[in-house]
Amino acid sequence: MRQHPSNQEALFAKAPPAPRPQVLSVSALTQQIKQAIEVQLGRLWVKGELCNFKGPHARGHLYFSLKDDKAAIDVKMWASQARSLRFQLKEGMALLAMGTVEVYAPMGRYSLIASHVEPDGLGAQALALEQLKARLAQEGLWGPNRKRPPRPLPLLPRRIGVVTSITGAALRDFLKVLFRRHPRLGVVVRDARVQGPHAALEMVEALKQLYATDVEVVVLARGGGSTEDLAAFNEEALARTVFESPVPIVSAIGHEVDISLCDLVADVRAPTPSAAAELLSPVLSELELQLALQLRRLKNAQQRLLALCRAALDKRARALADPRRAFAAFRLRLSALEDALQQALAGRLKAERKTLRALASRFARWHPRLALLRRKQKLEALEARLSQGVRKAVENRRTHQRLLAKQLQALSPLAVLSRGYALLKEEATGRWLLCASAVEEGQSLEIFLAHGQTFKARVTKPPSPALHFQNQKTWEVV
Repeated sequence: MRQHPSNQEALFAKAPPAPRPQVLSVSALTQQIKQAIEVQLGRLWVKGELCNFKGPHARGHLYFSLKDDKAAIDVKMWASQARSLRFQLKEGMALLAMGTVEVYAPMGRYSLIASHVEPDGLGAQALALEQLKARLAQEGLWGPNRKRPPRPLPLLPRRIGVVTSITGAALRDFLKVLFRRHPRLGVVVRDARVQGPHAALEMVEALKQLYATDVEVVVLARGGGSTEDLAAFNEEALARTVFESPVPIVSAIGHEVDISLCDLVADVRAPTPSAAAELLSPVLSELELQLALQLRRLKNAQQRLLALCRAALDKRARALADPRRAFAAFRLRLSALEDALQQALAGRLKAERKTLRALASRFARWHPRLALLRRKQKLEALEARLSQGVRKAVENRRTHQRLLAKQLQALSPLAVLSRGYALLKEEATGRWLLCASAVEEGQSLEIFLAHGQTFKARVTKPPSPALHFQNQKTWEVV
């Protein structure tokens, strides 16, 4: 009989080999995580505090993180979805982000790809409106730092511009109250939608058209509605157009709870279109009554002033003397003055005549003809003196010349020749012989005598020694 093994033997029996574990690559593991997360989670909402936000990317993408007290997750929002945000992201803001979780396999990181972001608690539109209000207040469109103070409304506008929907009840209410109070006022209406996505643009265009007319005040009117219905009046373009109005502008939007941007930048805010009509239209009957009272007061004042003027005139008339007496005294004084004037004129005329005669006498002495005659006489005397001086000078010069001529004649060699002397000149050289030592035997001489007579001679020895005397050499000239 076969024995069964004991329990102890069973324990030490050979166990079957264990299965080999599955080994995954990093990319395979990351891919399984990616599929598990993206398929299981799908589209979801994430709540957290915004951090690590550095502003929009150059391409318009938004990169930031959402965190709580225990963890954080990266969030990406592409530019196509970021352009639809109605508010600005700020560090520390509590957000609700809707999107999908995606894993970036090359780096093994996951992030939330957000398609919609809104504030946690305060709505996106409300936050965007508050941010826009703060920015416009900083620019000076409203608030204590407003660039242009609110302008007063005209007392009695000649023409009123209205921008509203012509089919709405706001226009009917406005015109009903306006014409009931003052039926003579002029109104120019520009139709524009006051609700919907394009309402703000239509109201901007309508306002610009009214600015180009002669209206003295503009009313932007609409009836009541919900916050969503009145969203067009919170648009930045419409608010800036209202602020740039060249005339006072009234914001007459029929809501009491919320204040729109148009209410803030307008010159006057009216709670309803009917209230705006009351602000712009004084009651005609009251104006006529006030005008009649003012006219009556003016007439009474004129009558009182006229009575006072008449009383003052009577008082001055009583104090005034008889003008005929004054006229007679004036005539007597005028006659006396006339006589005195005649005497003064006669004396003055006599003195002027005396002065004239003296001037005539002086003028006669200095008459041009007399002066010319005296000048002529003086010139004649000077001519005579000059002629006499010239003649005397000529005579003196002639006498001097004659004396010089005599002296020259006395010194002239010709005069010496006339006294029996002769001049000797060597014929060959043309040299004048001044002494006997210059005479040599055989010289040819030219002898000059008086009256221009000349002859030639030759020098020879003297015939006898008797011709030598006083140690001088003597020659014979033949």
